[in-house]
Amino acid sequence: MNYQETVHWMFHQLPMYQLQGASAYKKDLNNTLLLADYLGHPEEKLRCIHVAGTNGKGSTSHFLASVFQEAGYKVGLYTSPHLKDFRERIKINGELISEAFVTDFIGKHRSFFEKHDLSFFEMSVGLAFDYFQEQQVHIAIIEVGMGGRLDSTNIITPLLSVITNIGFDHTQFLGNTLAAIATEKAGIIKRNIPVVVGEYTSETKSVFINTATENDSEIYFASDLIPKTYPSPLEGNYQLKNKKTVLQALRVMQKTLDFTISEEAIQAGFLNVIQNTGLQGRWQQLQETPKVICDTAHNKEGLLLVLEQVLCEDFEHLHIVLGMVNDKDLNQILPIFPKNAIYYFCKPHIPRGLDAFVLKNEAAKFGLIGKGYPSVSEAYNEALLVAKATDFIYIGGSTFVVAEIL
Repeated sequence: MNYQETVHWMFHQLPMYQLQGASAYKKDLNNTLLLADYLGHPEEKLRCIHVAGTNGKGSTSHFLASVFQEAGYKVGLYTSPHLKDFRERIKINGELISEAFVTDFIGKHRSFFEKHDLSFFEMSVGLAFDYFQEQQVHIAIIEVGMGGRLDSTNIITPLLSVITNIGFDHTQFLGNTLAAIATEKAGIIKRNIPVVVGEYTSETKSVFINTATENDSEIYFASDLIPKTYPSPLEGNYQLKNKKTVLQALRVMQKTLDFTISEEAIQAGFLNVIQNTGLQGRWQQLQETPKVICDTAHNKEGLLLVLEQVLCEDFEHLHIVLGMVNDKDLNQILPIFPKNAIYYFCKPHIPRGLDAFVLKNEAAKFGLIGKGYPSVSEAYNEALLVAKATDFIYIGGSTFVVAEIL
């Protein structure tokens, strides 16, 4: 198989939460551990930082990778989901894993994957660990896919665990209280391994403290400890919290581990995060007149922060291109959107995509008025056609909507 055929097989032959939703979710680490053993446990040869959280873990992971890169280290970065190309998930110093490595890995191990019915995510994690180990990275930044305790990445023993925040997302898997979700995220805390928590509530702080205490792990709360941050081209107001989390993580790495990270490297890492890592989709401006911003925020907590920033913009009329997946709680999400906007409802082109006209009808119950479009591109093109130079267009609601625009 060539690369395109390989990726097609990965996407369509094996369970994949990104496309299918709940039917692809695995409730234990048995397959991941089986794969790790089969591959010779590459994860045991890696020095890692493990990053979990409801929102901000992608930005946090990219910031960390950029800083370590500026400090002169060879840095592996594993994140999910991707926007355009599967290889975005696995990078070293900002360079995508080669098509040849992906193709060779899948071809070599395909019979094992099929025999043991491995999921798309389990297979991808094995690929990342194998690649980083073969390429002998100095440090690997590993982002959790979903949750923490039962996530396939949670077979590593990192140098540091990071939990950005807790919010209501994937509640059908992680629980429907903040404490329950925090318990799942706190599952990445390992014995005697320090943990940095970005944000907390009274409900989640006790979960983190109790889990850290049980594991004899030193815990740091970044929001209480970091007074300043550094400038960055990631302009969303919500990035202030992510940057504090990153700085606290770096302080712990400087204090307790043998990594040399200068203040100059931190400053340059923050400034060069996009060019160093290729991060996209975080308050990303697509054009100036009218101003168009897309953002991958897709749950209530993330969208609240982004919409708060949208409403701080100077515009005559607000246009919102909005699409979602079909397992979102619309009764929680739709009420936070502004009523004084023109909506262009659309369906992302994946099996989990919510029908645009279903979304339109549900949105109308909350006073959000607009038209439905069968595709993201049609909705966006109509918004560009209608909007004046003094207007503002926001595109979001789902990672997959942003991916189709980019």
